[in-house]
Amino acid sequence: MDNSSSTKHTDDQKLITEHSSTPIKESAPANSSEVSKKWPWLVPVVVGLGLLSGFGGAVLQDVVDGTNSGLTVLNTSKEDGNRVMTPDEESIAAVAKAVSPSVVSILTSTTQSSRFYGQTYNQQGAGTGMIVSANGYVMTNKHVVEGADTVTVIAPNGKQYENVDVLGVDPLNDVAFLKIRNVSDLPAITLGDSKTIRIGQSVVAIGNALGQYQNTVTSGIISGTGRPVVASSDGRSATDAESLNDLLQTDAAINSGNSGGPLLNLKGQVIGINTAIAADAQSIGFAIPIGATKGMLEHVIKTGKVERAYLGVQYVSITPTVKAEYNLKSDKGDYITSERGRSVQEGGPADKAGVKDGDILTAVNGYRVGEVASVSTLISEHEPGDSVELTVLRDGREIKLRATLGTYQN
Repeated sequence: MDNSSSTKHTDDQKLITEHSSTPIKESAPANSSEVSKKWPWLVPVVVGLGLLSGFGGAVLQDVVDGTNSGLTVLNTSKEDGNRVMTPDEESIAAVAKAVSPSVVSILTSTTQSSRFYGQTYNQQGAGTGMIVSANGYVMTNKHVVEGADTVTVIAPNGKQYENVDVLGVDPLNDVAFLKIRNVSDLPAITLGDSKTIRIGQSVVAIGNALGQYQNTVTSGIISGTGRPVVASSDGRSATDAESLNDLLQTDAAINSGNSGGPLLNLKGQVIGINTAIAADAQSIGFAIPIGATKGMLEHVIKTGKVERAYLGVQYVSITPTVKAEYNLKSDKGDYITSERGRSVQEGGPADKAGVKDGDILTAVNGYRVGEVASVSTLISEHEPGDSVELTVLRDGREIKLRATLGTYQN
């Protein structure tokens, strides 16, 4: 946010910057396009409704026996066409009805100072969240609540929950975990499996569009998977750039204020968290796969602690370009390498398991890396302390290793 602003409401955005080719710890760097983060906002919106030229003041007239009777008669159907639904409409309507009670609006207030006027003011923001447990745990995007002094959650029925606790954020992803106090009967959303997502699959997005249209429902398809983006405030600065990897791409309409809302399959299961939109294109939005949040989410609900499991490697995901550059024999997987420092953290979980520089990680617990998700997302489905089986290629031979995941430290 621009601290120099003297207005009370802002439209904060983040744009994609050029992606570094340096391997990121448990993230897969790749090419990126320019996108904008759906940062929370709350601004007045005026919608102008106008009549198209040539249609204003039209008179409906009945034609009787081929002549103009001059009578004004409405041709009204006895059948209500709004009740006729296609199978797709039935699915979308069912998802919206079932899931909407679990999708909440998030309002934030942050004290800002104006360097022009030497005064302070409260800047308001808005986003979306989803209830993930009956006792009040809520998940949203990190950028929705980052820096906020107070957080308020508003349920679809209008009930407000004040002074919501921000328990913590994912250090490597745009995810935050909140807690509503003293509740026990909230409608929790159902999580799905992002490893089995298909390109072309129908999806539904629900969110607090533009920060004021609560639980807006849009639909579309999954148009891509495994997308990497790097976001910053102005699209050029690297100081506040944030890498997001392994994202789902969708053409379901996503707008500012939708941040933190669910991307759902037609069974009403969450498969992603809506987080970004392309600034220079239409109908290109991005969502964090739900698998990237499951381990932390399970851990925080069990223990109240926001802790992330980690493997302790740096890698690049294998693409045709990477394969040619490193003269690799595998078309898929994540290649363990680093341009700076060690690619395998000394004494870390991967090191203890026997992973070496130059290995190619091809599967985690049997799920193929590069086909269903990256190493980072597959590891993120687990909690610290979980044991996972790693499949690696080394000198053309496939090796099975077992690693006990550690707790990530900033």
